[in-house]
Amino acid sequence: MAEIQEVWIFHGANAKFASGVFRDKAEAVRWIEEGGLTGVLTKYPVGISVYEWAVERGHHKPQSAKDVTPEFVARFSSAAQEHMHFENGSSH
Repeated sequence: MAEIQEVWIFHGANAKFASGVFRDKAEAVRWIEEGGLTGVLTKYPVGISVYEWAVERGHHKPQSAKDVTPEFVARFSSAAQEHMHFENGSSH
């Protein structure tokens, strides 16, 4: 079996935690559409934090000491990650 390099995670609107993790984007989209869900589907790398991923690829350059604190890294997300917004099961 091939090693998983990325996953798709769905985070519902106003949710504190993700509600779905998928290996395949089409499978995730089908689940979201069938459920009429609202939220964001985002592709995440496996085996590396999004912070490290973004820095390594030049999508983020720390500008101050604040940008490397545990609090900042723990909350970090990147607009460079492939993602889709859904409202009532439809992407926009």
